[in-house]
Amino acid sequence: MALTRMRQIRFTQLLVPPLLWSSSLLAEESPFIHGPEPFTPSSVKPATPWTEALTRLPPPPDEADLIEFRLDGPPTPFRYFIDGRNLSIGPDEVVRYTLIARPGRGTDNLSFEGIRCTPRGRYRVFAYGTDSGWMPVNQDWQALGPGAERYRVELWSQHFCIPRAFKPRPLNDIKRSLQGHIAPHQNSGFLPD
Repeated sequence: MALTRMRQIRFTQLLVPPLLWSSSLLAEESPFIHGPEPFTPSSVKPATPWTEALTRLPPPPDEADLIEFRLDGPPTPFRYFIDGRNLSIGPDEVVRYTLIARPGRGTDNLSFEGIRCTPRGRYRVFAYGTDSGWMPVNQDWQALGPGAERYRVELWSQHFCIPRAFKPRPLNDIKRSLQGHIAPHQNSGFLPD
């Protein structure tokens, strides 16, 4: 019994190394290409990552520079204004604006924000206005999802961004759009989800 067991172990020791060696040779001589690179046309260039430009806080808005815009849908307790003088498009293609949300009674709510014209839209609050000036906010970019303020979604989809191009409109077109004047061919909406 012990002799048979010893022969089995010896047979295994003699047989396994050549089998492993031959299987590695077969793998090297395979006619198939393992892990091929996908075909990419020569016109396709690698994407460069988006980087945010430095942001300077604007001066407080003047009443004469405010552009009122109205929201679609049910009435809200606020009237909304954008500071037309400090509305800008940065080299990073972020539309930066000062927003005034004015309630029927009480004091104005002032914020300095940015919107990116991505397929689903993104926003960021840079600072909130106080009596003594701006109070910077350390906030990341947020998605314009179901919980986003309605005014941000409308600024992104109807005023700031070119539908289906996902880039900002020219500054003069944004101001005209906020005032209710926009060419109908530009106001064709975003791609559906």
